[in-house]
Amino acid sequence: MTRVDKLTVAVFGLLMLAGAVLVHGGQRGPGQGQLPSPFPLANPVREHGSSITGAFEGWYSNKDGSVGLLVGYFNRNTKQEIDIPIGPNNRIEPGGPDLGQPTHFMTGRQWGVFAVKVPKDFAGKELAWTIIANGQTNVITMHTRADWIVSPFEDPANKNTPPAIRFQPGGPVFLGPPSGTAASFDAVVGEPLPLTVYATDEGPKVNVPDPTPGRGGRGAGLPAPVVVSWSVMRGPGAVKFENPRPAIETENGGKATATAYFAAPGEYILRVQGNDSTGDGGGGFQCCWTNAHVRVAVTPAKATKPGI
Repeated sequence: MTRVDKLTVAVFGLLMLAGAVLVHGGQRGPGQGQLPSPFPLANPVREHGSSITGAFEGWYSNKDGSVGLLVGYFNRNTKQEIDIPIGPNNRIEPGGPDLGQPTHFMTGRQWGVFAVKVPKDFAGKELAWTIIANGQTNVITMHTRADWIVSPFEDPANKNTPPAIRFQPGGPVFLGPPSGTAASFDAVVGEPLPLTVYATDEGPKVNVPDPTPGRGGRGAGLPAPVVVSWSVMRGPGAVKFENPRPAIETENGGKATATAYFAAPGEYILRVQGNDSTGDGGGGFQCCWTNAHVRVAVTPAKATKPGI
């Protein structure tokens, strides 16, 4: 077995645990949930031509009594980012086809990209997300079964919380899974758009070892490191980030500024992610990181008269 095949087997096993099990032309009956693929290696990790599978991370309760279904995805192509418009090839049912899912799929595993808000009486019901990419169909289900509950706002063990993201000093704070539109901007095709956030993190509150002399580390009560990254979630054209992982000015309230350039006019949704030391997906435990969605309205570049 090659290294690629071994990696595929390992990733497939993890995705089954995460709720991202493949369905190849199979039918789901009521209450069946997700059916395993009879041919898991038919979807290998490769540069181009492979599939994309949604990944159900779990569900959590909101303060208003509603429930959030946290969802990411796995693009098995290592060099092929894919755009799949909302419709037959990218749909969530029932209630969709558009329930806030991405239309631009980055390579690799992307955690907690969006959340679907459902009523508290959603128990016993399901949503199904279908993605058809490179001719391959995958379906996952989202639900509120008891063993799929997650705690994205606080780690029960050490009281760690997600990084706080603001779009202006003293502005509203965004924590954990995305909810609505965090900020809106206007831009022009081909012209730079500065994207500034202020990212801070308190870190774990209990069970934190003291810093080890000469080896870095962090004790309780000391600021925790934060990594901010920008990516495209939806849009009619290409987006180029000059610095998708901007430096964070810890002495300036955690200020971090990226620059984006848009290739075509239209409406875009960008995703800004703040990670603490737990890394992407909170190391698989769904805490603690923050995703926020930003809407950008891009207008065509102004025409110039000859000779000017």
